[in-house]
Amino acid sequence: MHLASAAMAATATLALFASASLGQSSVRDFGAVGDGNADDTAAFQAAIDACAAAGGGIVAAPVGNYLIAGHLTVKPNVTLQGVWTTPTARTQNQGTTLLATEGAGNADGEPFITLLANGALKGLTVFYPQQTIPPQPYPWCVRGIGDNCSLVDVLLANPYQGVDFGTYPAGRHYIKNLYGQPLFKGLFIDKCFDVGRVEDVHFWPFWNTNGLEWTRQNGEAFIIGRTDWEYLVNLFCISYKVGFHFIPTADGAPNCVLTQCGSDVGPCAVLVDDCQGHAGLSFSNSQFMAGIVVSPTNTGPVKFTSCGFWGLGETAEHARIAGSGQAFFTGCHFIGWGQADAAAPAIRAVSGGLTVQGCDFMDAGKPQITLEEGVEAALILGNRFRGGEHVTNNAQGDVQMGLNAGR
Repeated sequence: MHLASAAMAATATLALFASASLGQSSVRDFGAVGDGNADDTAAFQAAIDACAAAGGGIVAAPVGNYLIAGHLTVKPNVTLQGVWTTPTARTQNQGTTLLATEGAGNADGEPFITLLANGALKGLTVFYPQQTIPPQPYPWCVRGIGDNCSLVDVLLANPYQGVDFGTYPAGRHYIKNLYGQPLFKGLFIDKCFDVGRVEDVHFWPFWNTNGLEWTRQNGEAFIIGRTDWEYLVNLFCISYKVGFHFIPTADGAPNCVLTQCGSDVGPCAVLVDDCQGHAGLSFSNSQFMAGIVVSPTNTGPVKFTSCGFWGLGETAEHARIAGSGQAFFTGCHFIGWGQADAAAPAIRAVSGGLTVQGCDFMDAGKPQITLEEGVEAALILGNRFRGGEHVTNNAQGDVQMGLNAGR
């Protein structure tokens, strides 16, 4: 009897999903309430499971505040889709909002939402109503496991950790219009062995400005490990200890092309621990407040083209270059360095190679470039050094300078 009842229930559930037009059903059909009080976890998961069993499609979540006291797994070929409201400050509880409560105090627990291969989230807000300042640790909000996971039109209002597309392989991922205030970690990418794409991400105080200082002392917005041709466009973060952090992992190092990106009001805008030697990292048309650090462990090329750099009151050097790779600054401008140390140059190269070409150093009379003994090769050509050329060359390697203007 029990087996027969279960089979009948499963048949009825599939029939309910199949009856929806265009492969779409609603979580309301499976008992979701959306009043912020009733636990809608089981209803959401039942709707997702039925959709997956029917071959995939869209599970719609109408406007409401849905308490999800457990976890959700979005199965292959299923899109969990809410009603998109363009996010502005403090807009949780508008549109379709999932209220996440499980996992407080355990950063390594099961993620709130797990996306399996070809799974997607679209038009949703996730809000942690019990989050505090200083923040409580929570597990990752969203984790991808498998290729072609997607996030589109999503607001993660106040997760401790935002999106994990790196603990497990999640190649060919797609992220577009991701907004939020991740308090500790924003977006982690690793094990991406086939081109990933990330567009239009904005990490900013959508929830609470009181959390900015804690994040500025502890947080990292974008952490990127092994990637093969990762394309990142229009990524922005504010008040993180590290804006963009490129790391070597057990699977390898990053290879990324970034354009129209920015890191604002933080002590370190870009930190490169390593990148792939054959391709490396390339920033173009981007803007950064505070430091660029290329670590002694870096072995690959790091390129900045048509980028702007400016400083805070705590700023000394805009860029500190080490490692055995080559750093390139082409068509960039620098202003406001040396505020914390008047003797600091805009760029200090400690080792490896450096190319600075066609750049404008806008602070008249300040030291522009210092080359330490370990620099193997440097090319400093065609720049504008306002207030005169102030370049210190202690390099033991080959240094070529010329066609620089001192006015």
